[in-house]
Amino acid sequence: MDNFQILKRLYNNFDPFRALPAGDPTYVDCHEVRGDCDILEELGQPLLLSERVTCNLYSGHRGAGKSTELLRLKDHLEKNSYYVVYFAADEEDIDPEDAQYTDILLACTRRLLESLKDNAKPDPLLNWLKTRWQSLKELALTEVSFETLSLETQILQFAKLTANLRAVPATRQKIRQQIDTNSVSLIEALNEFIIDAKKHLPNGASELLVIADNLDRIVPIYDDETKRSNHDQIFLDRCEQLSRLNCHTIYTVPISMVYSDRGTVLEDRYSKAQVLPMIMVQKPTGEIYQAGIDKLKELIGKRVDRAIPGMTIDQVFETTALLENLCLISGGHVRNLMLLMKTVLQRTSKLPISGKAVQRAITELRQTYRTAVNENEWLLLAQVAKTKQMPNHDDYRKLLFNRCILEYRYLDDNGEIQPWHDVHPLIYGIETFQAALKQIT
Repeated sequence: MDNFQILKRLYNNFDPFRALPAGDPTYVDCHEVRGDCDILEELGQPLLLSERVTCNLYSGHRGAGKSTELLRLKDHLEKNSYYVVYFAADEEDIDPEDAQYTDILLACTRRLLESLKDNAKPDPLLNWLKTRWQSLKELALTEVSFETLSLETQILQFAKLTANLRAVPATRQKIRQQIDTNSVSLIEALNEFIIDAKKHLPNGASELLVIADNLDRIVPIYDDETKRSNHDQIFLDRCEQLSRLNCHTIYTVPISMVYSDRGTVLEDRYSKAQVLPMIMVQKPTGEIYQAGIDKLKELIGKRVDRAIPGMTIDQVFETTALLENLCLISGGHVRNLMLLMKTVLQRTSKLPISGKAVQRAITELRQTYRTAVNENEWLLLAQVAKTKQMPNHDDYRKLLFNRCILEYRYLDDNGEIQPWHDVHPLIYGIETFQAALKQIT
């Protein structure tokens, strides 16, 4: 294999936006360096033990690996009498830049109907749609009579509504108004469908779970008058509706909301939100945490071996120090590490990867973080860097949402989980941040 083909195969094995399916050979179990967080224990076990329907929240930084963990959970539960309907909401159903509760309800309805239409009578949902067809048909961009549509085409109208909701801003609010006005009856129809479906679940399953992933990507939009965000409107104001489905549910939720003054309210209205922290690469004292670095090296090594069987990471980098620096500067953020690797390979014409290519990749990604910070926020970041704690204030939660502040966890000598926060390592190399640090020390 020539050098170009080697680089090409390596480059395409570091896709930062690909969640790993369950059982993928490149998966690395990192729970020991994430403060002993294990989704199979924190979410899986309660689902297996519970005798009543549960509504659960799962959170963490975007790109930390939540989708990969949720797919592991899906596989685990399917081996234990569950039927799981999983969907990434931002791919076809919602626009993260402009999302409301109705979008999520319609997405869940569509996905359940598509997954279980052969195992339950779709009549309750189709009757709901039929009685509102006159007001909805122009929003589905069709003029045909509902009765003239085939059964399959009738079912497809839910998908058409979600597609228009996401892709056609001009009709978005009209669709929401129609769904919102009739949301109670839609949930009733959906639950009637779910009850029937649970009697005939595929593969002999006895329990049903819906996982709505990537809702944590919904961008916060604040109302100038109330100072409340769309996150509040979705996950608090509509918590009763979100938790009313007659099956188990898991919704991903923005980490900035979990660590807010609404956190206790969330816990009261749902089960306690489970959070996937960063892979710890440094201790709160600033010392390198070698166990975390080694996990990231393993993560890279497995992708290298998948691309070029038999190749080791020692053959890919000029020195081990370069590789470990790349892992450290990623902050333990898996997507950032994947992005850094792709950029490094893009800057490389021949292996091994040089120090110059690594530095170029770091500089480019650092610029992304530089532009994410407003002028008045440097001192806020410096305060977090000094204390390793994040104050309970919306200004800090915005920086948490943008991944300028990262959360880590470790087990103390008593076996207790200790959370702490720090500024992304890339930001430490920015002159403005260093000047802010000097102002508070």
